[in-house]
Amino acid sequence: MRFELQYTDPNSDARTGLIKTDHGCVKTPIFMPVGTCGCVKAVHFSELREQVNAQIILGNTYHLYLRPGLDILRKAGGLHGFNGWERPILTDSGGFQVFSLTGIRKLREEGCEFRSHIDGSKHFFTPENVMDTERVIGADIMMAFDECPPGQSDYAYAKKSLALTERWLDRCIKRFNETEALYGYSQSLFPIVQGCTYKDLRQEAAKYVADKGADGNAIGGLAVGEPTEVMYEMIEVVNEILPKDKPRYLMGVGTPSNILEAIERGVDMFDCVMPTRNGRNAMLFTYDGTMNLRNKKWENDFTPIDANGCDVDRVYTKAYLHHLFKAGEFLAMQIASIHNLAFYLRLVTDARRHIEQGDFVQWKKSVVDQLGKRV
Repeated sequence: MRFELQYTDPNSDARTGLIKTDHGCVKTPIFMPVGTCGCVKAVHFSELREQVNAQIILGNTYHLYLRPGLDILRKAGGLHGFNGWERPILTDSGGFQVFSLTGIRKLREEGCEFRSHIDGSKHFFTPENVMDTERVIGADIMMAFDECPPGQSDYAYAKKSLALTERWLDRCIKRFNETEALYGYSQSLFPIVQGCTYKDLRQEAAKYVADKGADGNAIGGLAVGEPTEVMYEMIEVVNEILPKDKPRYLMGVGTPSNILEAIERGVDMFDCVMPTRNGRNAMLFTYDGTMNLRNKKWENDFTPIDANGCDVDRVYTKAYLHHLFKAGEFLAMQIASIHNLAFYLRLVTDARRHIEQGDFVQWKKSVVDQLGKRV
């Protein structure tokens, strides 16, 4: 994987770039739709390509390991061969999912023992076997296995957790370097910066990660309940240290406003389930703010969902989508998910254009407050 830095905004740390992988190029800043089990919920790949214009999607190591399992994925030639997505894929390490299994997982130096949420069977993740698993899944970008401490962890726990994550990172890198990609194309490994909301721990983590010289770096453990201003501060602290010539990936973030604020602070890559999850629950994101299509106010609104949006936005009306949600039709969830994903991709594409034009900060200020309002 190679990263080409292209433009930097003169009034902020916002920048544009190009990530080059064996499955194609990704223009940054970029939003990556989440395909937990090898698919993006309610959205066909043709729609991801043609309407959403997704350049890269995510797969989840924890879920894919449990189902369909590594034997099937290996026989299929990895996730690309299994699901037919020909563009780049990123896999997280499953760490967040494993550590979210409160009460059915046990953490120790070697790794983490957990029980499947599907059938209760017992499993054990280590830095080494997670690297092996991600090799089998075959994503273009693999994430290191880290501990995801609770957002409100006290300092002592956060420090202990970070030390474990750093030891695990060394083991991940060692295993990654000892093994080879399985399907004839290259893979990259991204370390993850942890440290909760403690400035000195974030600085330590960023320096530790930067010294590894990886193809790219990720920022984890944010947007987990801390105030947004604290999240932005942690991004600034970390990005002062992470190398500028490598892509920076902010994991699990977030709202349209969060994304623009993080772009201004030098982040290149984003993912979040919010566009699809909220879409399935009738919440649509627009430049005018968020709309709840279950509300009666849309019952007689025969204007397009978004006149400036993708095809479904222009074909279907707000009244029709309101009707579909009230009737419990699956098409409602599909239309809303496509709209939200297309809007997120449109947002980062617009950000990229304004960075290139040199007026990103002015543009961001003109839209960011409206994005979070209820229409």
